[in-house]
Amino acid sequence: MKVLSKFQNCWLTIVVIGLIGCSHVPVESLVEQDTASIDPTHPPALVELNFESHGKRLNGILYQANGAGPHPTVVLLHGYPGNEKNLDIAQSLRRSGFNVLFFHYRGAWGSGGDFSFSNVIEDVASALDFLRTKNTELRVDENHLLLIGHSMGGFAALQGAARDDAVKCVAGIAPADVGVIAKLAQTDADFADSFASGAADLTMLKGWDGQALLNDLQAHADDFDLAALAPRLSGKSVLLVAGDKDAVIAPDTFHAPMVAAYRAQADITLTHKIISGDHSFSWSRLELIDLVLNWAQACEAKS
Repeated sequence: MKVLSKFQNCWLTIVVIGLIGCSHVPVESLVEQDTASIDPTHPPALVELNFESHGKRLNGILYQANGAGPHPTVVLLHGYPGNEKNLDIAQSLRRSGFNVLFFHYRGAWGSGGDFSFSNVIEDVASALDFLRTKNTELRVDENHLLLIGHSMGGFAALQGAARDDAVKCVAGIAPADVGVIAKLAQTDADFADSFASGAADLTMLKGWDGQALLNDLQAHADDFDLAALAPRLSGKSVLLVAGDKDAVIAPDTFHAPMVAAYRAQADITLTHKIISGDHSFSWSRLELIDLVLNWAQACEAKS
């Protein structure tokens, strides 16, 4: 099948990459202009931080919004392994009044412990717990936490929202349905071997190799299924974005089944769109930012 062939090839050759405010400013000004008036006591800041997940230290940064707050806060989740960090989205979110927490999962890019898809899901819960614990210190509105992720980070965001009733807004940007990948690996030995072989080259992921990857997929294929999460996303606002030229997470294979499943769940408020772009939206960053910011502001206004 042509779509799956492109998907397989790209997983072998492309490293998969890895958002609200007190005042809602028109998106165009957020993209094109810096903050006009800075609070001298509580200015925007970049806060270096770390927190624990299951006994291991995770490294992160907080893009802290202007003003005393408390501010709605986004957890921005990167992909596999996280070369594309989408920090242009973080900066635009901050200009609109959101804090943004960005961090590296266990075993990724110097964070402690070993990497796995299962650990990534747990680490999202740890990040939310950290923000709630440190809400006063970090000017975080603990009642307004959002999850936004790209590729595997989109998988992590949707999985995290399904496990946390208090998270009402979740966005997947070209989200990788690891459940689809797991089931493909179970039925196609060549794909499984090829996909696993690429893990050995990801030296920024500790404790991760082809066998660890296949073991994780085999053990959690059903749990990783994003379309099956629909009942657990009841009552939430969900944004799904795909790139029309995405050869890594092909829209027909990944985006369309999730849209169908979430649309069928009557109490999910679903926004979905396919825009011009490859997997990293290389030529459509401003369009992507506009879409994410407009959705985030609307979701925050309702929550």
